[in-house]
Amino acid sequence: MKDREIVYEVDNQIFKGYFVNFSETKQKKPAILIAHTWMGRNAFVCEKAQELAKLGYIGFAVDLYGEGRVAQNGEEAGALMKPLFMDRQLLQKRIFGAMQALVQQPEVDAGKVGAIGFCFGGLTVIELLRSGADVKGVVSFHGILGSQKEGNNVKTASIAKSIKGSLLVLHGYHDPYVPVDNVLHLQKEMTDANVDWQFNTYGNAGHSFTNPEENDKKGGKFYEPKTCDRAWLAMKNFFEEIF
Repeated sequence: MKDREIVYEVDNQIFKGYFVNFSETKQKKPAILIAHTWMGRNAFVCEKAQELAKLGYIGFAVDLYGEGRVAQNGEEAGALMKPLFMDRQLLQKRIFGAMQALVQQPEVDAGKVGAIGFCFGGLTVIELLRSGADVKGVVSFHGILGSQKEGNNVKTASIAKSIKGSLLVLHGYHDPYVPVDNVLHLQKEMTDANVDWQFNTYGNAGHSFTNPEENDKKGGKFYEPKTCDRAWLAMKNFFEEIF
């Protein structure tokens, strides 16, 4: 497995992504961006990049905060995430900048780029799709779908007139951070935009169902291994189809 750090700039700020290619070949490969949770570009998303590389893709764990920052606690994570959550144009610029850095790599087939994201990262990849970026498809794992924080409306970005890619949302029924109206709003927006979308809801899952370190069932944040496996399989099938 060949991995390296890729340093790139967005608005004169330095970002550090983690790039993984399982084997060297002259043939260009499809590539998948991985957008991190509110904690930053930590080991979890880097491991997902490695898992995607083992499937035959190039994996690229993006950096949304700059300098490869990883939050040490929830308070710090919230402070790092808030400006991006509240300004969707800024969030789109950050993830699009990562995508540009990825497609410039010589191993990447620029016509076959996808993205996945977890929690805050799930929202991020949906925004990448909404921006009209040339992405084949995106997958949101227990993504945050709302447009309010602490009673304040976010600065939204209008959906592009032409959406090029497909959408797969993998959602836990018991996720306390995603009210039903958020689900219905996203589904209607994607339908009105004529997007090829799928929405998988898992009955025994809450938020963070892919993270083995989460065990707060009362708070709705807990690992659910069966759902984790089912969701990963759904993602694999999705990318096999669109690529």
